[in-house]
Amino acid sequence: MLFGKKDTVGLDIGSNQIKLVQLKETKGGHRLERLGIAVIQPELIVDGSILDAAHVVDALKELISNTDIKAKAATLSVSGHSSVIIKRVSLPQMTEDELDEQIIFEAEQYIPFDIEDVSLDFQILGLAEEDNMMDVLIVAVKKDKINEYATVVRDAGLTPVVVDIDAFALENMYELNYEVKEGENIALVNIGASMININILKGGISVFTRDSSVGGNLLTEALQREFTISYANAEKLKHGEPVEGVAKEDVSAVLDASFEEIIAEVSRSFDYFRDTTNYENIDEIILSGGMALTGAFASMLSDRSGVNVSVASPLKNIDVPDTFDREYLDKVEPVIAVAVGLAMRRVGDK
Repeated sequence: MLFGKKDTVGLDIGSNQIKLVQLKETKGGHRLERLGIAVIQPELIVDGSILDAAHVVDALKELISNTDIKAKAATLSVSGHSSVIIKRVSLPQMTEDELDEQIIFEAEQYIPFDIEDVSLDFQILGLAEEDNMMDVLIVAVKKDKINEYATVVRDAGLTPVVVDIDAFALENMYELNYEVKEGENIALVNIGASMININILKGGISVFTRDSSVGGNLLTEALQREFTISYANAEKLKHGEPVEGVAKEDVSAVLDASFEEIIAEVSRSFDYFRDTTNYENIDEIILSGGMALTGAFASMLSDRSGVNVSVASPLKNIDVPDTFDREYLDKVEPVIAVAVGLAMRRVGDK
């Protein structure tokens, strides 16, 4: 889903934070050029829908200014089960040009929206098990969803040149920083404030994706209810900061209960994966997003799922100049996984 051709800035617009990353392609790989994170007010973006575009634009403008971004082209991403459909299908073998001409007709039987209301793209994955067939990934996104986010980006002074999907941006991040493990199922799990993005890779190829409208806001809301405190104080407690009159052990009990709810949602996705594919096991979980930095969530997810969980390192194979605060990067690195994947995108690539 392309709008132009220029060097790009990766822009992950979430319901709690906007993350911005710019990478420079070098002879040896990639170098970090710019990085910035802006916290936005609650209720500006709810369930992936922008409810207060003006304030989101203001926050984005301030972030652009603070990070001294000179590039004007941006890669952004969307997610959400109500507006994004991803289907892996088997089609008769044909060339990419032939499929490009037929994709609308092929996609209609798999897309539950009016085909006129969506933007379509596809990726040929390779030969299918059946003779003379090939596996194809079809992606459809509602046009109004794309326009909603693209308009905010334009109003902030940038030009949207590529629109990606959160789950696939995670895959880009993984390919850059990790060795592909043939035969293993690696679950990329990104848990933000209001969304879980899951992309399960087998041998480095996506075989399952799913979005769920659950995230770290569950913790904030539970803390607010339990202790009758403000959103700001609940956020402090969630991130391990003390709040007067609230005992640490009481906070842990509330957080653990909310962790269980989020883990149950992740587990449902894993069960659905096992039920609908021939692949039975998940060999590793790579966790990103704000929940990767929240308390003992990563270890609890590992205990409950029975799968090793590692926290994502999206800058592992990226050259980071000494001008960046390494201590700060260590604290925020899992949060910028999607933004790093977006920063790798170039117009015309697949």
